[in-house]
This record gives sequence, structure tokens and C-alpha cells, in this order.
Amino acid sequence: MSSIRTKGFSIKKVSTILGAYFIAWFFLYPYINMFLTSVKSHDELFATPATHFPQVWQWSNYIDVWEKAPIAGYLKSSLIVSISATVLVLIVSLPAAYFIARYRFKMRGAFLLLVLATQMFSPTALIIGIFREVDFFNLLDSYLALIILNAGFNLAFSIWLLSGFFSSIPVEIEEAALIDGCSRIQALRRVTLPIALPGLVTAVIFTFVAAWNEFTIALTIISSVEKKPIPVGITQFIGQYDIAWEYLFSATMIAIVPVVILFIMIEKYLVGGLTAGSVK
Repeated sequence: MSSIRTKGFSIKKVSTILGAYFIAWFFLYPYINMFLTSVKSHDELFATPATHFPQVWQWSNYIDVWEKAPIAGYLKSSLIVSISATVLVLIVSLPAAYFIARYRFKMRGAFLLLVLATQMFSPTALIIGIFREVDFFNLLDSYLALIILNAGFNLAFSIWLLSGFFSSIPVEIEEAALIDGCSRIQALRRVTLPIALPGLVTAVIFTFVAAWNEFTIALTIISSVEKKPIPVGITQFIGQYDIAWEYLFSATMIAIVPVVILFIMIEKYLVGGLTAGSVK
């Protein structure tokens, strides 16, 4: 019986490991293929028979792409919009989520339902109305419009995430701080927010990545080359009769570096933040 259990446990363990490697490969393969394409020459990309690995590693593509497009300007625009939108979301969602978690006010359920309903609408479906509204306020071709719109579309998620996280923190901790002489704001800043740090980090990373990857709204309301964010800017490598895949993928690899660095820096907080607010 013991050997059967040991055998069964080994089979289960091996199956789990193989399944994990398969899932990891499934998600990593597009990035590997993108990288291999980025270091091929243009002629090799269309050569027959096609080869998976480059015959000649064209590392100069990563240098040429900076000369053929203002990649630095695209990255600058994306950083301005993504960081500003993330800060704006935190400024608005923190007090809103805290109030929802700590106070049982009238129409609270309706308010949460309204917040949730905003997640049902895609920017693509609302693009005509968004364009007319931005034009009405004379904000076309401006960073401010992108910042406000990206913050607006990511605000609901942050409120739901942080309200669940604040609800999981015992209110007695804050009451003890109030007894010790702290004001409500001081208790929130010195006690609650440090405990809620994983939740804050989760809201930051999701908002930043969503703003960084946003394409439709930026394509619609930004016309100046120097203000285009990276997802819109790299489309210049897509021509009417030809696509410079080597430059398109080189620019894409450059574009994902800031997000990867951000994930590496806050990964330990992100894992805790995804689960900590789920159970009271």
C-alpha cells in the first residue's frame, strides 16, 4: 500500500511539473519567437524555406530602430501617461475604497454596482463619444486627455481591489491607533496603508500596464509624432505594401523592458496583493 501511494504521489508530482512547464512554454513561446524575429534580416524573414533560428544574428536591428523611429520620444510619452494615470488613480481610489470598506452608507450596494458596471464598456465601443468629448474640451492631441481617460477606465478596478483589501484589515488596529492619539488620517497613513502595501502595489501594476498598453484611444486623439505612446508609434513600421517585421519586433522588445523591470521589482508584493484582499 505504501509503495502504491508513493507511486501515485510521484505520478501526480511529475504530472504537475510537466503541466507547469507546458503552461510556461505556452506563454513564453510568443516572446521567444518575437525575439528571434527581431534579430533576423529583412530578406531572411521572407526567404524559403523559412528557418526558426536566424542564419545571421542581426543585432544591428536594435540600433537601426532608434534611427528609423523616435523610439525615445515614444517611450517618454508612454512613461508620462502611464505614471501620471497611475498616480491619479491612486489619489482617487484610495479614499473611495477606504470609505467603502469602513462605512455602511445608504445606496452602498448601488454605488458598487455602478462602479462595476463601468468595467463592462470597452474604450473601442465608446471611441466616437470619447473623441467628441475630448474635442469639446479642446484636449485633442494632449497628454492630459490620455491621462484622464486611462485613469478613468482603470479607476473601477482599483476601487474594487482596494476596498476588498481594506475590508480584510481588522478595524481594531485603527481603533487602537485612534486611542493612542492618532487622527483618522494619521491612522490610515501610519497603520493601514503599510499593511495594505501589497494591495496598493497590485493596483499600481495593473493600472500602469493597462495605460502602457492602451492603443485605441491614443491612436484616435493623438496626432503629433512626438506625443505618440509606444503602442501607436511602432505601427509606423507597418506600411501599405510591406511590414518591417524585424524593426516592429525590435521596437516591441524594447517596449516591454520597462514593464518587465517593474514586475521584477515588485513581484513579491504583487503575489500577496492578488490574494490578500480575497478573504476577510
